[in-house]
Amino acid sequence: MIAVILGTRPEIIKMSPIIRECERQNINYFILHTGQHYSYEMDRTFFEELGLPEPTYNLDVGSGTHAEQTGKILAGVEKALMREKPDVVLVQGDTNTVLAGALAAAKLHIKVGHVEAGLRSLDRRMPEEINRVMTDHISDYLFAPTGEARQNLMREGIDEKKIFITGNTIVDAVYQNLEISRRKGNVLKEFGLKPKDYFLVTSHRAENVDSKERLKEILKGLNLIQKEFSLPVIFPAHPRTVKRIDEFGLSLSNIRKTEPLGFMDFLQLEANAKLVLTDSGGVQEETCILGVPCVTLRNNTERPETLEVGSNILVGTDSNRMLMATHEMMARNTGWANPFGDANAGKQIVELSNNGGS
Repeated sequence: MIAVILGTRPEIIKMSPIIRECERQNINYFILHTGQHYSYEMDRTFFEELGLPEPTYNLDVGSGTHAEQTGKILAGVEKALMREKPDVVLVQGDTNTVLAGALAAAKLHIKVGHVEAGLRSLDRRMPEEINRVMTDHISDYLFAPTGEARQNLMREGIDEKKIFITGNTIVDAVYQNLEISRRKGNVLKEFGLKPKDYFLVTSHRAENVDSKERLKEILKGLNLIQKEFSLPVIFPAHPRTVKRIDEFGLSLSNIRKTEPLGFMDFLQLEANAKLVLTDSGGVQEETCILGVPCVTLRNNTERPETLEVGSNILVGTDSNRMLMATHEMMARNTGWANPFGDANAGKQIVELSNNGGS
């Protein structure tokens, strides 16, 4: 039996190809949703939108300090694992759900498979970096998306027999869901947008939105870009970001703020954007796969492959650098090679997990 543990919307997206493959192969599995970002009731439409079965377990841990949240998830996951006794637990990425899920399984002597293993920002100030490093070192199967991720693991002394280069499940998810999203509706028409005639923005990372100066610079940079190119700047704003904008008394001016979007609608906007500005790791990958230029509002990235192929550039949060980088990326050829695999990651991961890594 396979246990799929997830707790955030990016994890649901990246685990969706694995869940679909378990269904396709009729493998015994169950889903545990920790509710790290949202309760299952709030995430229910997300599961429905992606055509995924309901989780067997919903912990609804909610927010809290890192210690509080991790502790609640650890206790809840342990109870479920003791009851179900799966053969392997799969976790994905770098959240508190990932660390707590892997730790609970490891202490119960249940095999752990880490999907998207080996990513490194080399910045230990990021809680995500702590989570991914610790998870990698207690995992039995490390599903590295790229050769670079594999090298990171081997440099840390992890046995290469445990490491499998599978590609990234986001490639599977993008290809599987983009066509479905087009059949379900046309978000561009709803928003009155034309393909390749608008910019798309996401920003939610604590180091950016919890700092008045950094958030102010991001908004200033977006306004500079809007004025320079006279194109709409679409900003599906995370509730945390909206709250900080209000608290800091900042203005969005010419930026078009929308409610957070479902994955299908966002995927359509992403695929048709002229350029995307983001502080999200997943969006860096998705834009690379879709052939859309990306400007990343961070000083580092655990997706260096996007920099190497030329789909992405790092600018931090300086408004002038944001404008210059937008000019630079729009002048680039978008025919880069996708470094994240061939949309076969989900199948490989399920087969390796189900067959003891062989």
